[in-house]
Amino acid sequence: MITIEDILETNRMITENKLDVRTITMGISLRDCAHPNLHEFCRNVYDKITKTAEFLVKTGEDIEAEYGVPIINKRISVTPVAIAADSCKTDSYVPVAETLDRAAKEVGVNFIGGFSALVEKGYTRGDRILIESIPQALAATDLVCSSVNLASTKAGINMDCVREMGEILKRTAELTRDKQAIGCAKLVIFANAPNDNPFMAGAFGVSEADTVINVGVSGPGVVKHALEDLKGANFTEIAETIKKTAFKITRVGQLVAQEASRRLGVQFGIVDLSLAPTPAVGDSVARILEEMGLEACGAPGTTAALALLNDAVKKGGLMASSHVGGLSGAFIPVSEDEGMINAVNIGSLSIEKLEAMTCVCSVGLDMIAVAGDVSAATISGIIADEAAIGVVNNKTTAVRIIPVPNAKIGDVVEFGGLLGYCPIVSVRNNWSSEAFIARGGRIPAPVRSLTN
Repeated sequence: MITIEDILETNRMITENKLDVRTITMGISLRDCAHPNLHEFCRNVYDKITKTAEFLVKTGEDIEAEYGVPIINKRISVTPVAIAADSCKTDSYVPVAETLDRAAKEVGVNFIGGFSALVEKGYTRGDRILIESIPQALAATDLVCSSVNLASTKAGINMDCVREMGEILKRTAELTRDKQAIGCAKLVIFANAPNDNPFMAGAFGVSEADTVINVGVSGPGVVKHALEDLKGANFTEIAETIKKTAFKITRVGQLVAQEASRRLGVQFGIVDLSLAPTPAVGDSVARILEEMGLEACGAPGTTAALALLNDAVKKGGLMASSHVGGLSGAFIPVSEDEGMINAVNIGSLSIEKLEAMTCVCSVGLDMIAVAGDVSAATISGIIADEAAIGVVNNKTTAVRIIPVPNAKIGDVVEFGGLLGYCPIVSVRNNWSSEAFIARGGRIPAPVRSLTN
């Protein structure tokens, strides 16, 4: 039974601790849009998206107004374009990206994801065209997000694609240099990418219904507030408190997901339990870790604190939703987290420590701005390292790194909005990875992949 105290507590979470539903993401299949003529395919895509998502934004706004729960973003994810457009007789998918952008603007969403390819075991013709099109596509559009899954525990790591993605990132940065290389902020490189992720830039949909609603919740400020009353408590008590708090946060997401699904007449997919921070003070994952007793995020013990947080969020949220999926854990995007930004500024947090933290968080190296002279081979080496962590540990990892042209250590780059701002993070670029990355081929799947 819901009590007055429960209602008041939820209200406090929203008004004082920045609890929100970070996104309602509508997943739309483009499989039935296939056509060998690129123009016809683009027309099919535009018509399907604008018809299917016509009332998505209004529905989100209505639910927000009626229930008093902030819904920050309304987004769309689609079938990976490399799959949907594979039959098109063309050598560029840039027109497809431009069509996605027009459709997204027409229905009023914040972002559209799915300009994507899944190449962990090799390339199709469509995959090659998609990847080659990424720099120009992200430079020519505002709302399109792109992703490439180049590794999995079952398949190993596609090192040919690892090499290529370092070069793609550098080209994307150059083409969007007038906007602080913003194109790279809309491109994420995955190992073990989930196919029901509602968060950008990595949202896409395969193996789902024709149309689904996936919801991502967020509430780092709520968790930090709950821990403020536990000075001196042991870690068992901290874990229990986080679990209880995550349960309450997820119930809000479940309510919104079910209501959006019902009103739109669309199947309910999943609730993603992730704690997604923002650049605003009081909405930081790093500050949760510091509340556990760390002087600064990045100090020894940070990885252990993050492991506890990630595990407790999953355990608490699992019981609060009928379907849980996506990434579900704690995000550590540097530019989107006020506490992470501070930790980089004071020198407590390095890219090496961030890599260690990705072993236990729910994604990977996220929204990290680096100097423009960091080489493509070095970026590819970082991608390879991060993919190896995901493959060996059977978890999702990702890289969203932004080599900002002409930027150097000491500079700060502004991306705006939820993407925030970031001091340039130092990268060990004195020793070359060139010969290693040039080998190509595939790093085989680990023994743990043989589970049948």
